[in-house]
Amino acid sequence: MIEGPWRHREITANGIRFHLATGLSFTRERPLVLLLHGFAEFWWAWRHQLPALDAAGVSVAALDLRGYAATDKTPRGYRQSVTGLDVSAVIRSLGFSSATIVGHDWGGIAAWSTYAYAPEQVDRIITISAPHPLRFPWRTMGAGLAWFQLPILPERVITARHGAYVEWLLRRRADPGAAFLTSEEAWHYRQALRLWPSPHCALEYLRMFGRDQLRPAGRSYRSALSAPVDVPVLAIRGEHDRLVPADSMLPRSPYAPRTHRHVEIPGAGHLPHEESPDAVTAAVIDWLR
Repeated sequence: MIEGPWRHREITANGIRFHLATGLSFTRERPLVLLLHGFAEFWWAWRHQLPALDAAGVSVAALDLRGYAATDKTPRGYRQSVTGLDVSAVIRSLGFSSATIVGHDWGGIAAWSTYAYAPEQVDRIITISAPHPLRFPWRTMGAGLAWFQLPILPERVITARHGAYVEWLLRRRADPGAAFLTSEEAWHYRQALRLWPSPHCALEYLRMFGRDQLRPAGRSYRSALSAPVDVPVLAIRGEHDRLVPADSMLPRSPYAPRTHRHVEIPGAGHLPHEESPDAVTAAVIDWLR
């Protein structure tokens, strides 16, 4: 519960308790912008965007996904189909019928999943370093995903040495030249993910995605994702992102959105919203307007 120019809030949605940080001017009279974090992060990843979007005139909320930080850590429920329903339920529990969903990394995949299962609740999609699941870049992300499929060992690595692996992973994914994360900021991430059972919950998203490629649940998920995208999409990517190629950021035709924009952030890697927060925030606000 890090303090700052935001308010902390808890709601019940899809049968569990979620934690969010909202802008100080959050109201149902404004359109909702829901921010979804990526792997190894939590709501605080959006600390730069929260006050700026609040000042721009939207109701902004940064969510802790199921299993992360102050949200309930359930023993199951980490398939992308469930995540899409989680996000859909959060939107309704906040008192809105729809929202613009902004997702980074696996939070971006969650945004695509929400559209697949509840398209009427998605006004627009903004993805940051988040490939469409049907265009997942196995060549660049497959090895890491395969390692996370191992039982027990990845959890032990995450919790060892006060979560040092979490800081190493985030810094490795950023551009080497970026001024990225002070020691204090990195400590927040290390502490948030190392508290059991958060490591296991966070890894279950990756494990379910990998294993479902060969399961009936995966075929059902891919079928849901095949629906044409009828909402505007903004795809943001760091120009030095080694994990996500630029051409994977949007679905292929005939499923591609009719209205879309692709923005490359100079000098940024896989975490442009933290490496170059002003540039990402400006791109988001400009597009929303």
